[in-house]
Amino acid sequence: MMRHKIEMTADEKMWNRISQIPAVVLVLLSGIDIVRFAILGDKTAFITFSMIAVVFMLVAYMAWKSRMPFLYLLIAAAAFILYFNTNFSTSTYYFNWLFLAEAIVATLGGSLGTTVMIWKKIPMGRVAVLPLAAAVLILAGFLGFWKVRYDAGHEAQGLARDELWAVPSKYDGEEPEQAGTVEEVVYDTRAYATDGRSVKKSAYVYLPYGYSKEKEYNILYLMHGTGDDEKYWLKTNPYNKTMLDNMIADGDIEPLIVVTPTFYVEDDCADDLDQLTYSFAKELRNDLMPEIESSYSTYAKSADDKGFSKSRDHRAFAGLSRGAVTMYHSVLCQSLDYFSWFGAFSGSRTDKTAFEDTIQTGDFAELPIHYLYVASGNLDFALPGQIQDYQALLDIEPRLRSGVNTCFDVFPMRYHSMGNWHLALYNFLQKIF
Repeated sequence: MMRHKIEMTADEKMWNRISQIPAVVLVLLSGIDIVRFAILGDKTAFITFSMIAVVFMLVAYMAWKSRMPFLYLLIAAAAFILYFNTNFSTSTYYFNWLFLAEAIVATLGGSLGTTVMIWKKIPMGRVAVLPLAAAVLILAGFLGFWKVRYDAGHEAQGLARDELWAVPSKYDGEEPEQAGTVEEVVYDTRAYATDGRSVKKSAYVYLPYGYSKEKEYNILYLMHGTGDDEKYWLKTNPYNKTMLDNMIADGDIEPLIVVTPTFYVEDDCADDLDQLTYSFAKELRNDLMPEIESSYSTYAKSADDKGFSKSRDHRAFAGLSRGAVTMYHSVLCQSLDYFSWFGAFSGSRTDKTAFEDTIQTGDFAELPIHYLYVASGNLDFALPGQIQDYQALLDIEPRLRSGVNTCFDVFPMRYHSMGNWHLALYNFLQKIF
């Protein structure tokens, strides 16, 4: 009996050594993540990822101290999900790569630890009550707080503010009786990124209820992201149109025209879509805008350079994901003389050199920027790059002052999806014109 007890004690010590390694590594990796997000500088992202890191630490401690290695597998599952939701190679360069490292460590710790316990017939220990209670309280508190704030936003009455976490429900219900219309426009353009051949493309145009050629309208050009098309904003996701209709009907925004084009040109640049984010400027200036603003009533007195330049105060451009990249590359940097309101939802990838070489040179350097609205979700893979690029821009651009004519909203519990961009569009509409 004594020999058996000694052998079990030795086995338990061996298991302890095996199980302690992943716990220590996971604590170190989680600590590194907290420091990295503190350096990144966004409050919402820091709180969110610090909460995740602390929960990982507590669960790792429980898995080790309570002799319950299967708990490591909970960390592995959560880390894998976070890794694939918060990383995208061509947009983020894997800023959140530590989630993959944590997932691998936790998987090895959970599988090897459980195997050793079964092989050596080591019994589970007592549950570490304090870390369990702390982990539950952190998760419940965070999710509960988010739910309360989400519900408060959902019931809000049309106020655009940084802490609004949901589009008020009154805008996402039924269309009002005074609903606008959406028309397709086909226009001629060229394959500017490649061989310059003639091509036909289409865009969709939202016209507010009561649209009249006798009136002048502000105009917003709104771009989709990778893999989508000109239908994405208003047709694929029609609740964006419903929101527009309701906001105009309730008097929260003035009637405006919204145009949703596409940066795609047939099958061009399939292996390097970034080229299209730059070449779209020529299509926008030479073909799309002349077609749209000669057909619909905007503040442009003529659909040419003179008319567009004089009416720039009444023209905005925003985009999501690669559409936001297009906004920076083709509009802010190449068409500041035609636009003065800008929105970037979940996309950037433009360093300060690009701005120094474009908007801070020549005539562009003297033009006012009325507003730059930037938004992302705290679980959005584009967030780290957006934060870095946005701060770099503010550091060199005196025309942009945080809280005055620019802001960066980070929406809790939002990832790279239309729910994120729908809320961003809602806020953006109330900041422009």
